[in-house]
Amino acid sequence: MRIVRFDNGSTPCHGILEGDTIHDVDGGLFDGLNKNGNTRTLDSVKLLIPLEPKVFYAAGLNYAEHVREQAELRGEEPKLPENPDIGYRANNALIAHNENVVIPANAPDTVQYEGEIVCIVGKTAKNLTKENALSCIMGYTVGNDVSERTWQKNDRTMWRAKNTDTFKPMGPWIETDVDLKALTTTVSVNGKQTIQFPTNNFHFGIETFIEAMTTCLTLHPGDMIWMGTEGRAPNLQHNDVVEVNIDGIGTLRNKFVREGQ
Repeated sequence: MRIVRFDNGSTPCHGILEGDTIHDVDGGLFDGLNKNGNTRTLDSVKLLIPLEPKVFYAAGLNYAEHVREQAELRGEEPKLPENPDIGYRANNALIAHNENVVIPANAPDTVQYEGEIVCIVGKTAKNLTKENALSCIMGYTVGNDVSERTWQKNDRTMWRAKNTDTFKPMGPWIETDVDLKALTTTVSVNGKQTIQFPTNNFHFGIETFIEAMTTCLTLHPGDMIWMGTEGRAPNLQHNDVVEVNIDGIGTLRNKFVREGQ
């Protein structure tokens, strides 16, 4: 099932997307959605981020090539993480499909994309094992963990490198029927493919992260986990358009604009 969140003119609401038709629903995202007989076309609505997360978790360095690339940026020897340590991102940075990423006027010219799969938690979870970890996930969407690399290297924290307003595009919808082993992530800039990799080629898998996280944290419906990216990305320029496609889920598209231009 494909679940969209959109502006119906008064309040945000969810619907079930079939082809280009949105079926209006009764019920909540985590309570069960039931079609109520009303429909509208996809191109007649403005898509919003698929949900407003309660807690925004991020796996960070979780693909081997990306670990090597980031180590090179820091002038260090690459070292794969020994444990599935989780981090956090900020909700203020979230924007929807087709909304603009705004690069601050004072940002260096080292803004890059990170195409990621995003896991949406659908039920309360504590002390899960690898065997039952995915039972708490209700679906998946696509994320772009936009990063300013100079700030990331030089700042004591990643408060602006990762969490600047608009730096976390997410969407276009939630897909509930996903075969993780069959997914491929493809990123394109201005229509030209820049990287493609097996989505499930994690250093630590989703199950490993959830098992580790739930020994100390309780996951709740509406939490989400961004799972990291692979490889090296180009520096993005004013008016670049980035598309992150995960086949079987969807394509997230956003234009990058520099403030003041």
